[in-house]
Amino acid sequence: MRIGILTSGGDCPGINATIRGVCKKAILHYGMEVIGIHSGFQGLMTKETEPFTITSLSGLLTQGGTILGTSREKPFKRGGLMEGVDKPALIMKNIKELGLDCLVCIGGNGTQKTTARFVEMGVNIVAIPKTIDNDIWGTDFSFGFDTAVSIATDAIDRLHFTASSHKRVMVIEVMGHNAGWIALYAGMAGGGDVILIPEIPYSIHNVGELILNRLKQGKPYSIVVVAEGIPTDGRKRAGEYIAQEIEYETGIETRETVLGYIQRGGSPTPFDRNLATRMGGHAADLIASGQFGRMIALRGNEISSIPLAEVAGKLKLVTEDNDLVVQGRQMGVCFG
Repeated sequence: MRIGILTSGGDCPGINATIRGVCKKAILHYGMEVIGIHSGFQGLMTKETEPFTITSLSGLLTQGGTILGTSREKPFKRGGLMEGVDKPALIMKNIKELGLDCLVCIGGNGTQKTTARFVEMGVNIVAIPKTIDNDIWGTDFSFGFDTAVSIATDAIDRLHFTASSHKRVMVIEVMGHNAGWIALYAGMAGGGDVILIPEIPYSIHNVGELILNRLKQGKPYSIVVVAEGIPTDGRKRAGEYIAQEIEYETGIETRETVLGYIQRGGSPTPFDRNLATRMGGHAADLIASGQFGRMIALRGNEISSIPLAEVAGKLKLVTEDNDLVVQGRQMGVCFG
């Protein structure tokens, strides 16, 4: 078997550990050949590839980013590289010319959609979910999420001291356009007083009231954690908007901190390293047994897989009956 492997979409802690998991098992256990494809689907159009050996996998377990590079090239959409070219047809041609028996595609929601389309065209594909947002449907967790939560929680822990020292409200904006998983998990782990996520409507008056009630109780500072995708006035970032609104509502000095790309960089946590290794190894198992058109998934503590057709176009969002939301509300956390 000759496997092609690519990474697509945003970078994420644990991608390199996943590449290592796929390749080491494929090469050492199954005797397969693995070809790395650079810059996601763009590399399939330009044939930018390199062979992987055991030596080239050294040091990948702890390394952030992706050694293959990535792009947001979407072959089934207009724009991007090679405008005017039938990109899916070109990719099909290049897969054949490169002698690839199957593809391993590591990516987020957009990648899962793209791979599902190629599966319909007859390409043998195994997909591995990758996102710090944890919003890919069908898997309990995706690698990168635990690392992002750890980084965000550490930032919240540090901001507690500044907020307390200056008797301020500190607003921390974390990633999450459509899903508030990072804000929820980091906000609860960091002892946030207010957690605002895209899935749960909020009232700034309720937020201000909670902060003023804390002041009356002798708690002169508050921590507010917001996901970047919450509704705003459309002109400001979420953190800036909420900070200004809180200061207007309460009269308390309020500052915002935007964590941004810091959440996506650096070395993965031990949990993410092990999850990436397990998912990568299971992908090699599926290839060896001829099970294609599937995405690797973590269900409970078991690594399994589900049909890609079930995943494409779906998002896994936080619901109001989530255990952390319920427990948080019962402990006095304001969700808006």
